[in-house]
Amino acid sequence: MSQDTSYIFDVTLDNFDQKVIEQSFSTPVLVDFWAEWCAPCKVLMPLLDKITESFGGALHLGKLNCDVEQELVMRFGVRSLPTVVLFKDGQPVDGFAGAQPESAIRALLEPHVQAPPPVAADPLETARNLFAEGRAGEAETVLKQLLTEDNTNALALILYARCLAERGELDEAENVLGAVKGDDHKQALAGAKAQLTFLRQAAGLPDPADLKARLAKDANDDEATYQLAVQQLARQQYEAALEGLLKLFMRNRSYGEDLPRKTMVQVFDLLGSDHPLVATYRRRLYQALY
Repeated sequence: MSQDTSYIFDVTLDNFDQKVIEQSFSTPVLVDFWAEWCAPCKVLMPLLDKITESFGGALHLGKLNCDVEQELVMRFGVRSLPTVVLFKDGQPVDGFAGAQPESAIRALLEPHVQAPPPVAADPLETARNLFAEGRAGEAETVLKQLLTEDNTNALALILYARCLAERGELDEAENVLGAVKGDDHKQALAGAKAQLTFLRQAAGLPDPADLKARLAKDANDDEATYQLAVQQLARQQYEAALEGLLKLFMRNRSYGEDLPRKTMVQVFDLLGSDHPLVATYRRRLYQALY
């Protein structure tokens, strides 16, 4: 499970003091407590590798196999896996238990690790990352500059439309999508159009709090279930919305002429096939169908 490099290595009792404690006086060291039988450990490990490599040597990562290094496990009182501890100046200064998203891990590291100097980035990729972090306004600024240089960039136009939609400029967003030419990015275009649809639908629906109150009285209220899912989609609460739509489909698959399933497919287009929620709910929808 390891890939020893100068800054990613296996931790043992023999090298712990040198490679973790002593090294942490010059470079912060993450120690990942893992085990072969721990599935979340195997999910987290490549993410820790990626984050560590992104710091270009400003952060080290030690991988400690808890089945082998029991003395170190007891020394630090590790009780659940995965557990990750950050060492600095010879001491544990922060950490977490359980698999965490990349954004949370980077936020934990930020006060302790000096980030490498920024590399000139592709503006479209920069805008994508900003949008994914919920910083649509900053993404829009990057895209405006990009589109002044190339106003036919389909992916930039689609993302720009999504930024406009996020701040309520739905008609302008629709006009921008109308300027997208060609069939190379059908899924991205379908996703942006789905976002517009959800935002328009949500504007005419009851408040989420009222819909939740209805469902508290009658959990089988199909209309309230569907309308709440649309409100959640408009607020980017995708997991809650997909869960509600799937339950509605399983309970009443004919609702609105197959509307729960059709809406889930729209969400899949919106999120993209690489999104982990899409893989999960596509599989669950398939199981419900067959």
